[in-house]
Amino acid sequence: MTRSRLARLNSARRTLQPLLIGAAHAFSFSDGPLPAWILPYVQVLTLSFLALWVWRARSARSAAFSGLLFGAGNFMLGLYWIYFSLHTYGGMPPAMAVAAVVLMGLGLAIFSSLACGLAWHLARNHLGLGHPGGDTSLPGSRFAPFLFGVALWASCWMLFEWLRGTLFTGFPWLNVGYGHVDGPLSGWAPVLGVYGLAWLAAFVAGAIALLVKSQRSPSETPAAMTVVCALALLAAGVGLGQIRWSHPAGDPIMVRLVQGNIPQAIKFDPAHLQNGIDAYLYMASLAPKDNSLPPAVIILPETVMPVFQNRLSLQTWARWVDVAVQRNATIIMGVPLNTSPDGRQHYTNSVIAFNGQTTPEALHRGQTSFRYDKHHLVPFGEFIPPGFRWFVDAMNIPLGDFDRGRQGQSPFRLAGQHIAPNICYEDVFGEEIIQAVRPGPDNQPGASLLVNVSNLAWFGESWALQQHLQISRLRALETARPMLRATNTGMSAAIDTDGTVRAVLADHQMGVLDVEVQGTQGLTPYVRWGNWPIMALGLVIAALGFATRHRPVKSGPAPANG
Repeated sequence: MTRSRLARLNSARRTLQPLLIGAAHAFSFSDGPLPAWILPYVQVLTLSFLALWVWRARSARSAAFSGLLFGAGNFMLGLYWIYFSLHTYGGMPPAMAVAAVVLMGLGLAIFSSLACGLAWHLARNHLGLGHPGGDTSLPGSRFAPFLFGVALWASCWMLFEWLRGTLFTGFPWLNVGYGHVDGPLSGWAPVLGVYGLAWLAAFVAGAIALLVKSQRSPSETPAAMTVVCALALLAAGVGLGQIRWSHPAGDPIMVRLVQGNIPQAIKFDPAHLQNGIDAYLYMASLAPKDNSLPPAVIILPETVMPVFQNRLSLQTWARWVDVAVQRNATIIMGVPLNTSPDGRQHYTNSVIAFNGQTTPEALHRGQTSFRYDKHHLVPFGEFIPPGFRWFVDAMNIPLGDFDRGRQGQSPFRLAGQHIAPNICYEDVFGEEIIQAVRPGPDNQPGASLLVNVSNLAWFGESWALQQHLQISRLRALETARPMLRATNTGMSAAIDTDGTVRAVLADHQMGVLDVEVQGTQGLTPYVRWGNWPIMALGLVIAALGFATRHRPVKSGPAPANG
């Protein structure tokens, strides 16, 4: 084999390996096709490969390139389901939809690329990176620089995860922390939140990679001590998982979750619109399996009413009031609202609650005692970013330009509980969800129950449904609050305060789930302080890394195997 051909093969291998391992990393964010118990280990193992490539890189540019390829594989596979919303339901040409998914994956991969490049640059002298042979060559007694170097890697990774979840309204989907809902690190979630889990997962992965890199060299012992520190963090997570961060509030209540499984292809079709509404009316009105346990609250998904409330007849709203009377229950549903409280038309993606005392006229006007307007809107799907009208015009997405709801909306006080709704991917933003859990003005109690209403029919029978369920499970862990999910096609579920799915409806099937739920009160450390502690830790470590990046480090003997 000629030298030039060997060089080409090595180049292809260096390109394909991070891309494929990044794609494997995408399997760690939902139960299926892999079982839930293995997800944390897949996540750490695949991220360890990336950390190893960073440690072996000859330059920050090379490390950043590995991060770009890893991120591209991760996001292009992990978010493949966006294709269905763009093409199957949005009407975008297939080639254009594929290109959009690829470009989105590459755009998100920039964050992992920058994290890897910066980590290499800051940790270079602490870990002896960039030496010939690609192995750490620090003296065996240098445990502190090793520990600090791995902490720099974890901090850079976490900070760029935060940037990805914040810039341009943020897109924190596939944050590495979501791979650890069922693992030993999950006990840290009520303390540090998902970004804390991201820091810890990156630290464990970086420590493992450093040990692999340092084998049969004078650096093996301090690298092993760094792994011991990682194991201590894992053990602490197990211990923290035994703490009860909340206590019961009020009496348990029976709740009905309704999943209509209305296909997205016909949900907004005027010819089928009434059939979808009728299906939800029928399921909401079903008698309970146990007459002694009737549901006090009936929860329906996002946009159960696929048109603005004032375009529906009074007779339709009267039928919903009749269901509330018949079941003696409060109904919570997602509906787009067109109202004009200040003389100007407002269009909002909203959740309303009403009972048998509510009049059809009030519902037709959008005037209910309990209302939540979605605050964190989806770019392109619910609002149009400046300069992208052409992109939205290439799709056929109804209800695509809403007004933003205000922050700090009060929970619904229903059935002895304080219920805080959120809509669709709003529950990806843990720092926003905790605002509803904190005490309100005049020390009014925060939410005792969280409710997510979604319509993920846009994404077909894809991983998106299971990934979103995983995200909701972490929100329950962070807040120590039960999370109820009512979705159109799945996954409708009741989640306990420890993130356990107590009951779930099969996806893409019509059904109702009657479940008893106990609301809770009490504030976790994460609810009290949000992302500030882990952000402060990451920023301090990064600042120290900048301050010491040029500090000379004595070289030890070169590794015996080169």
